[in-house]
Amino acid sequence: MDPAANGLGEFERIARFLAPLTAGAPGALGLTDDAALLGEGRVVTVDAIVEGVHFLPADPPDLVARKLLRVNLSDIAAMGAEPESYLLAMALPSRCGDRWIEGFATGLAADQPLFGVTLIGGDSTATPGPITLSVTMIGRARPPGPVLRSGATPGDIIYVSGTIGDGALGLLAATGRLPGLATAAASFLEDRYRLPQPRTALGPALAGVATAMIDVSDGLVADLSHICETSGVGGVIRADALPLSDAASEVLAEAPSLIETVLTGGDDYELLFTAPAAAGDAVARLAAAGRTPVAAIGRIVRGGGVVVVDRDGCPLPLARMGYRHG
Repeated sequence: MDPAANGLGEFERIARFLAPLTAGAPGALGLTDDAALLGEGRVVTVDAIVEGVHFLPADPPDLVARKLLRVNLSDIAAMGAEPESYLLAMALPSRCGDRWIEGFATGLAADQPLFGVTLIGGDSTATPGPITLSVTMIGRARPPGPVLRSGATPGDIIYVSGTIGDGALGLLAATGRLPGLATAAASFLEDRYRLPQPRTALGPALAGVATAMIDVSDGLVADLSHICETSGVGGVIRADALPLSDAASEVLAEAPSLIETVLTGGDDYELLFTAPAAAGDAVARLAAAGRTPVAAIGRIVRGGGVVVVDRDGCPLPLARMGYRHG
């Protein structure tokens, strides 16, 4: 291996080694988007979750299944598309017997009718390692077509759905790293970590309004950085405009330094998108129609990179941009 490649992160490895393999396939979008385009409005995405990385070893199998399905549904929503069907691949250690698999299937069965998807195939194999699960989700974009990451322009407003930081704080709560947090708040945050809420109604509705969109999986700052890099622009986030749940606000009141976790921790699976300033009323109408709160949290600017500022406009120093897979 080229020594210069040592230490490359996930996205650098994708850009260097895998993106060149997409030459001649415009629907691959250079591996810079949430999904690939198959023609006739169809989009396809694949996402995997690994025990000990994306879910806890003690998590019930039905919740593991539902999280697996929902993180893929979120990618489809981020393309402005509606989900249709999926394929499932499982690599399971021997300790996952019939009872575990039955519980896992029960979770899929619970979510399929909620989101209008059906299993159409896949693969199952054994592994001596951790539970490793992958879904390939197929969807269809409604006219005027899919929403990509590449359309943001200076002056666009940056929006995010729901609340931010609950997933990352939920992991801290679930692993005993938020001592003293009230039981109700801890339970709420843990549920947000284990069972994300993909915005499958809002995403397709934003087609034709949003100029760029992504879901918040690796962290708000990192995921906005993906939009900015692909669009060739910069972004400014106002920390005081972040939509926070009551539970997250409770955590920050006791530990203000965890604002960095809120900004960069990920696992929220909310929609982060940009839209022209003139589209504010349209965004508000779509949010109300989908019963999904949406907050304006910043603006797209000329240049590059993402800056988070406080209420006085001073940049907040961040030790990292978001979660990185190696």
